[in-house]
Amino acid sequence: MAGPRMPLEVIEARGAKHLTKAEKQKRLESEIKPIADNIIAPDYLSKKQKNEFDRISEQLKKLKIMGETDVDTLARYIVAQDFYINAVKQMRKKDVKDDPFLLEQWSKIQERYFKQCRATANDLGLSISSRCKLVVPKANDEKPKENKFKKFEKGEIV
Repeated sequence: MAGPRMPLEVIEARGAKHLTKAEKQKRLESEIKPIADNIIAPDYLSKKQKNEFDRISEQLKKLKIMGETDVDTLARYIVAQDFYINAVKQMRKKDVKDDPFLLEQWSKIQERYFKQCRATANDLGLSISSRCKLVVPKANDEKPKENKFKKFEKGEIV
């Protein structure tokens, strides 16, 4: 069974496959590139959430992995993160700590928003493991070592 289709940059960096110029061009034309021209925070985010949206989206644009179609996913991540932080703050309150029923309720809420944060973070490449899957290895630009036996080819003795 074939693995997932890899971008041309990854194939070239690994050096595992030789492609002709025509094959490279065809692959480049068929690859999907994110459109990052008009990334704007959705209106339903608060001012604080919009600032966080702008901060994270700028980082993802620099990595060239975020496009306009990812706006809603990032917004969902920020909302879930905000609710998660609120649940953590509620659980730290003395009256919640002292009441096992309240503590259990807030714990369930915290767990729900943690799962939402983790799922959307993985979709966006915000977690370490998901980012490792997105890393494109650098091509080896070193010159190949000179063959020390080349001087013996075709009777050339130096």
